Amino acid sequence: MRCTVLASGSKGNCAIIEGSSATLLIDAGLSAKELFRRMAAAGLDPEAISAILVTHEHGDHIRGLDVTARKLDVPVYATEGTLSDFLGYRKLSKKPLVHHTCQYHERFTVGDISVEPFATSHDAAEPCGFIMTEGDCRIGYCTDTGIMTPRMLSLLRPCDGIVLESNHCPEMLANGPYPESLKRRIRSKHGHLSNQAAAECLHGFGKDVPHIILAHLSEINNTPERARSTARDGLGLFFMEEHVVVATQCGSCPASPQEIRL
Repeated sequence: MRCTVLASGSKGNCAIIEGSSATLLIDAGLSAKELFRRMAAAGLDPEAISAILVTHEHGDHIRGLDVTARKLDVPVYATEGTLSDFLGYRKLSKKPLVHHTCQYHERFTVGDISVEPFATSHDAAEPCGFIMTEGDCRIGYCTDTGIMTPRMLSLLRPCDGIVLESNHCPEMLANGPYPESLKRRIRSKHGHLSNQAAAECLHGFGKDVPHIILAHLSEINNTPERARSTARDGLGLFFMEEHVVVATQCGSCPASPQEIRL
């Protein structure tokens, strides 16, 4: 399996999961045109996409969802809360969209890829992350959550690779330009994981999760260097430079691949 991040951050989020039997798009936070352009730059074929998985309904995750799903003629999978909000308030066209409701911890399959949604903690209708398994390979995707619960940690620990939020440096957030109300939201249990919170998760995983992508970094309240340094502290002796990738808003390209290969 391979996970390629095409965009990560408050301006848009998209990732591709490739298996031997199917290709999944997680979130469509870019316009369809930009999404397809970035796939081509990363050597990926949009026509190979089998389905779109949606973590939640915020604009930086669904901006291009309607057009992308209809252009590719593929189904959308999301929780009932996410679908209800998107279809009721955010869908731009009246054209039909094939969609399926998924529920926390109820697995479904796309090709031979087993997908298990799990609850995250974010200020959205019914947000989720995903565990994707094909054969002996297991990839976890967990962003946009203010806390990590024991259930979330137990699901991610057996993964061969994870995409994990490392949104902000608490010091930069505290001293940054955001209004206090937004700072409180980001720090809350329904906000975003800090670098330190991500590092605590990685410290608990130790050598169990060999491949890591740090994702959803704030461009205002974080830097790739700070996120990587904090992750290095968390992993300690288990840190391997080549196995910890920091995803950016620009996404993956041949010169700077942002991916996990299993």
